[in-house]
Formats: sequence, structure tokens, C-alpha cells
Amino acid sequence: MQGIAAYKRLHSLALVVIVLDQVTKVLIEKTLPYGSFYPPHCIEVIPGFFHLVHVGNTGAAWSLFSGYPKVLAFIGLLALVLVYVGRNSLQLILPQSQWAFGLIIGGIIGNLIDRFRLGHVTDFLDFHIKDWYWPSFNVADSAITIGVGLYILFSFLQPKDEPSKEVP
Repeated sequence: MQGIAAYKRLHSLALVVIVLDQVTKVLIEKTLPYGSFYPPHCIEVIPGFFHLVHVGNTGAAWSLFSGYPKVLAFIGLLALVLVYVGRNSLQLILPQSQWAFGLIIGGIIGNLIDRFRLGHVTDFLDFHIKDWYWPSFNVADSAITIGVGLYILFSFLQPKDEPSKEVP
């Protein structure tokens, strides 16, 4: 398998993540007014534990670097370029790497679309217990987190004697 066809799994998974991320964000944007966080303005899925909200995040995870959406967009684009350039070192030809990086790339692109479209990332999944709130997040954030976790897990599970497969 050569060229782009070698990464079919990665591209397919990334596309699924992007579509799922953007569809869910548009549904939230059409359903809840921006800034809906507390009842009665949010949707209580599991009272006292899980709500659907509509908030914007100009930062990265946990609102780190808020107020720098252009810098974060540049970092996201740079990450995509670095993954492409380092695809052989990252062993993206391997199925497990394609699963991990399909999630990561799809998540990065999903959040980049928001940054360019809205100037912030739409977050809508809100978990909390009483007054302790986990930062709101979205499908793209979940995909990135799961993808990184899978990549770390797979890096420990990969046999040491497996030869590196390179694709031009």
C-alpha cells in the first residue's frame, strides 16, 4: 500500500470525528443560547451530575491560554504539519497508530473549525458533582484525549522487535 491509501483508516476516523464534532456543536448552538450554563438555561440530562450547556472557550484545555485564539489556531495547524512530517517516526502506517492519530487529527481539525468560524471553541458537555465542576468539553476534546491515551498505551504494547514500516 502506498501514499494516501496507506492512511485510509486514519483519514476515515478523522472525518467521522470532524463530522460528529461539528454536528453536535451546531445542534447545541441552535438549541441553547450562548452562555447557557446553569439551570434553567442548560439541559439537565442527569440532574446534579451531567448537563448540556453552551459555552465558548477561547483557550485550550481547562481554558489555559484564554484570549489567544490565533496563537492556539497556529499551534493546532503546526501540530497537524508536524504529524504529517513525522508520520514515519510516529509509525502512522500501523493500524493502532492510525486509530490514535485519526482521533487526534479529527479533534484538532474540529476545534480549528470552531476557532476560525467563531473565534472560540464551542463546549457543551458539563459534568459536575454538587459545586465541583469539571471543565466543559466537546467531542473533539474527547477524541484528542482518547487518541493520546491510545497512542501512549500502544507505545507500551508494541513489540520491540517489530521492524519500522515507512511510507513515502
